[in-house]
Amino acid sequence: MKEVSKLLGFRESIKVVDATLRDGGLVNDFYFTDEFVKKLYETNIKAGVDYMELGYKASKELFDTNKYGKWKFCDDEEILSVIGDNSEKKIKLAVMADVGRCDYKNDIRQKKDSPIDLIRVACYVHQIPAAVAMIEDAKEKGYEVSCNIMAISSAQDADVRAALDMIGQSSADCIYIVDSFGSLYPEQIARIVDTYSETAEKYNKILGMHAHDNQKLAFANTIEAVGDGVDWLDATYAGMGRGAGNCSMENLLGFLRNPKYNLYPVIKFIQEEMVPLRESGLQWGYDLQYLMTGIFNQHPRTAIDFTKAHRKDYTEYYKELTAQE
Repeated sequence: MKEVSKLLGFRESIKVVDATLRDGGLVNDFYFTDEFVKKLYETNIKAGVDYMELGYKASKELFDTNKYGKWKFCDDEEILSVIGDNSEKKIKLAVMADVGRCDYKNDIRQKKDSPIDLIRVACYVHQIPAAVAMIEDAKEKGYEVSCNIMAISSAQDADVRAALDMIGQSSADCIYIVDSFGSLYPEQIARIVDTYSETAEKYNKILGMHAHDNQKLAFANTIEAVGDGVDWLDATYAGMGRGAGNCSMENLLGFLRNPKYNLYPVIKFIQEEMVPLRESGLQWGYDLQYLMTGIFNQHPRTAIDFTKAHRKDYTEYYKELTAQE
């Protein structure tokens, strides 16, 4: 059992991770202004958020720097130039490194030479050996390390268990449950947590939760996970993220009972920064096309294309997904 404060009814081991720049960056190709990023950083500190994920450590050989903003690459110098000195560590900084899309041996420096604290390795089940190599490299360099196994809703149970055992034997600190397609329901999350907990208990790992909102269940699935003992919780401001978006920070902090978290700065940031982003034309969040890919357990790429094309023929899209004539 997790240690719970009897007086206040909160679990001190819970950590909130802001993924707005990273998952939200998939909406606008990571073109956030420096002012936006700096204000988000300061807001996270005021709100008591534990980690701020800045973006990806993507390879500049694979991705054109002229087509993406700086948070696709998260150069250490760019981080420092925008947020300033983070030496007091009022909040820890994180980046995501995708297997096969990151030149991690060269682009991820020694921890002592970087403002980054946490490397979040992301992979699919079939990429676990490569993920383990990245985990060990990051750990040897001095970082905290998590592993996000993506698209588990479409993977075989035996494959997930084998992947978990390999990650369990690695130096990773945290293993994430990731509902990539927003297709899972709370009762499924409960069973998945049971499976992941076997590995966590065996190898002394932390568990994390990253949810997508295709079926309006990102918040529900997150609070199901935390109730089942998951400690690291991803959220984004106004739910900004790829496609249907993520568990919203305002929902999550409104739910948690730890007095270190402060909801007001979050509301203020959404009013001053996220609302204007939406009004500028950026689109994310629940809609019928994302609901359908969630229900059918499919990657939302076709729904994203549907959105970009300003289509409204939802029934036709349903037929396309189900191959109906």
